[in-house]
Amino acid sequence: MKKTSEKFLELNGFKELTNVQKAVKEYTDYKKDLVAISKTGTGKTHAYLLPIAEMINPKSDKTQVLISLPTRELAYQVYQNAKVLNEVFDDLRISLLAGGSDRKRSKEKLENAVPHIIIGTPGRIKDLFENNLIRVDFVQMFVIDEADMTLEYGFLEDIDKVFSHMVKNPEILCFSATFPKQLQIFVKKYLNNPKIITVEDKKRDPKLTHILVPCKHKEYKDRLLDLLPIINPYICLIFANSKDEADEVYATLKAHNYRTLLLHGGLDSRERNKAIKSLNRKEYTYIVASDVASRGIDIDGISHVISLGFPKKLDFYIHRAGRTGRNSKDGTVYALFKEEDIQSIRNLENRGIKFIGKDIKNNAFKDIKTPTYKRIKKNDEVEKEIAKTLTRKNEKVKPNYKKKKKEAIEKIKRKQRREFIRNKIKEERKERYRLQARKDSK
Repeated sequence: MKKTSEKFLELNGFKELTNVQKAVKEYTDYKKDLVAISKTGTGKTHAYLLPIAEMINPKSDKTQVLISLPTRELAYQVYQNAKVLNEVFDDLRISLLAGGSDRKRSKEKLENAVPHIIIGTPGRIKDLFENNLIRVDFVQMFVIDEADMTLEYGFLEDIDKVFSHMVKNPEILCFSATFPKQLQIFVKKYLNNPKIITVEDKKRDPKLTHILVPCKHKEYKDRLLDLLPIINPYICLIFANSKDEADEVYATLKAHNYRTLLLHGGLDSRERNKAIKSLNRKEYTYIVASDVASRGIDIDGISHVISLGFPKKLDFYIHRAGRTGRNSKDGTVYALFKEEDIQSIRNLENRGIKFIGKDIKNNAFKDIKTPTYKRIKKNDEVEKEIAKTLTRKNEKVKPNYKKKKKEAIEKIKRKQRREFIRNKIKEERKERYRLQARKDSK
């Protein structure tokens, strides 16, 4: 490892590399195209900033690295992390190109000096490229962060426009939380024999408790007012399913004297930049957001996440939940639900999420069954028999007891099938007798 990357790690307080950082470094040392699939919060940003610290040349007067992110908030966050490189290198120039009110200022900077590293959104990068304010023909490394989200937001055309004017074989690094079919097609088209790695990091897996709270006859925002006095968050991130709902919830909380920040894509650039700075300074306990904040935004200290219902794309619920429980800390996710949310809950359970049911009565939690809890019907003798087998207490745990219980359940089911067949045969015999009796009576 070079001294520059060692110093960069030291300045960031890293004592050891995360799994994704180790894996990425191994392949970037050989200048290979790479796709890294890793969960949020595993250190993906520094996984590509680290090889940049090793390859960047501040003495060159050319743009060498281009980092693309799908939202301004994500671009700003990566820019804040990248600025640490200025303490490693003298005269290193890093430009943030994310649109908004800083356009004029960034344009003036670009006209005065060529940045070594450009960080921005695909649309903004494309606009400046088409206006001849930036050059990409000397870019050696092209990083596409949150690649699945980039394609989902429809930025492929912008990336294609810029990519076609780069040098023949720039090193391309794609980072993503998931690897959907659309991203697989993109990788096949643009990357040169890439290494695709999926990185697990059990040490950094979020420790989350998912709690379902029924709304019953109440609206989400009203049930939220019942919930907030019971919990004691350090920072609480509240997700709405639309900008309008976020605005309404924000107004409700403000009216009830909660110190609340609003963050969604409908804010103008000045408001969004102000909101992001306030987030970094931890000036607010409650943040009302749309899903623009659910991917990649890393706010240290989020102890609670509240989901007002469920998003249409259930991956976004996973990303919402991933904002808490980071860096091996515990986190709690409350999902307020109505009758129409039950299928979403069932689908998430099928994906491995375990929910706990809690109701709110007299300003306190009360344990309840989840809406998908399977109750045994009183007349279902087979299910009763299986339940008895599963809950039977062993005085002494015998070898292979799990296997024996499984065999016992299979025996009950086989008995049920035999009984069903016997009954069917009896019914058919009776029917034949009835038919024969009718013929004989004619």
